[in-house]
Amino acid sequence: MMRTRGTWPRCLVVVGAGLLIVGSLAWSSDDKDKSEIEKRITASAGVLNEIMATPDKAIPDKVMSDAKCIAVIPSMIKIAVGFGGNHGKGVATCRTENGAWSAPAPITITGGSWGLQLGGQAVDLVMIVTNEQGMQHLLSSKFKLGADASAAAGPVGRDAAADTDWKMKAEVLTYSRARGIFAGIDLNGSAITQDKDETRILYGSFVPFTDILAGKVTTPESSEVFLTAVKKYAGQAREHGELQPAPNNAGAAVR
Repeated sequence: MMRTRGTWPRCLVVVGAGLLIVGSLAWSSDDKDKSEIEKRITASAGVLNEIMATPDKAIPDKVMSDAKCIAVIPSMIKIAVGFGGNHGKGVATCRTENGAWSAPAPITITGGSWGLQLGGQAVDLVMIVTNEQGMQHLLSSKFKLGADASAAAGPVGRDAAADTDWKMKAEVLTYSRARGIFAGIDLNGSAITQDKDETRILYGSFVPFTDILAGKVTTPESSEVFLTAVKKYAGQAREHGELQPAPNNAGAAVR
């Protein structure tokens, strides 16, 4: 009996140590996952900054200033699962009712045959939602370009959109950058969905797409770098007086 009683404390110590190890591994995994999404958000800001730094090859000011939503997918890659395909992760933000930009919503883009046009290498993607209808498709948290929402390769060059009818033809304008070349690209056939796992990681629990993109969620501090880039370029035309004055309570969105 004494041996049996003496065994229990040792068993408890072993079990306790095991739980501590499992707990530390889970904590380490959570930290790693959060670090990955934060790096992706920072990379998305970098993509916008680098693209807009070259005026004659950038997204037109008019397109950026009229944008309802902006999504960036850094380093989209071609994958081979059975029949092959494309897959990438990024973030999206939309203008809210008061003119500010929402917290970023993690997204996933999958499918489409355009990867073959680019040699299958990693590419950066930018999508500009141009009107309310396109915004509603994005808010649905799952839609396919070309089927649910009309999409077209976007014009390039800061002043390229001055005399085009791009806004009447497409709900989403799409761009890609590969091997240093930035151009409009046809992403028809690609599916855009909310990345629920990364949403949980970024916000600590699952938050519906509509709540995030409608501005009902506080922006994580780690995401400010992305929103800073969006505000800088999407608010540019307003600073030049090309748009109507923003509502009084929307001034913070363009500072």
